[in-house]
Amino acid sequence: MLTIYDLKPKFQQLLRPITTWLANEGITANQVTYAAMLLSLITGIIIYVSDANMWSLLLLPFVLFLRMALNAIDGMLAREHNMKTVKGAMLNEMTDVMSDIAIYLPLAIATNVSAILLIGFVIIGLLTEMAGVVAQAVNNDRRYDGPMGKSDRAFVMGLLAILLAFDLISAAWVVVYLAVITLFALLTLYNRMSKGIVIAKES
Repeated sequence: MLTIYDLKPKFQQLLRPITTWLANEGITANQVTYAAMLLSLITGIIIYVSDANMWSLLLLPFVLFLRMALNAIDGMLAREHNMKTVKGAMLNEMTDVMSDIAIYLPLAIATNVSAILLIGFVIIGLLTEMAGVVAQAVNNDRRYDGPMGKSDRAFVMGLLAILLAFDLISAAWVVVYLAVITLFALLTLYNRMSKGIVIAKES
C-alpha cells in the first residue's frame, strides 16, 4: 500500500544539497537529530501553554514538515558522509518516539478533540515503531510497512491541526477522524509484526 514514506527518495534528492552543505560546515547527524527533537518539544510546549489556539495549531503542520526534513537529513548525513554510529542509531529511534509524544499529546487540550482517542493513536504509533525495531533486532530488517507510518501520522495530524484551527471540523467528526486513522495505525502495527514474523521464518 502506497504511503508517504514511498516518496522519501525524491524528498531526499531535494534535500541533498542542504545535507552536503551541513556536512561541509561540520554539522553532525546527531546534532540534526537533537535539533528535530528540540523543535518538537518546543512546539508541543507552545501548543499547550497557548491552550491550542489558532496560531499554535497552524504552526504544527509547518513544524512537522520541517521535522520530516531534519529526519531525512540526519539519515543522509549518517549514510552518505560517514557519520554512522551506534549512538546515532539509538538516538534516531528514541528521539522519533519522544518527539511524537511531545508534539502530538498537547493536541488533547484542543477544543473538539477526544483526548482518549488521541492518546490511543499516539500509543499505537509508538508500538508501531517498536514493532519495526523489534523486526530489525530479530531479522536485521527494519520494517517501515504502512499504511500509517511516521510520515503518514505527521500528515494526518498536521491536517487535523489545520481543520481545528479554522474550526472546520466538529467534535463528532473529530471522533470519526481519530477513529479512522487509529484503525489504519492498528493495521500498520499488524503489518509490521506479521511481515517481521514471515521474514524470520524464511531466514
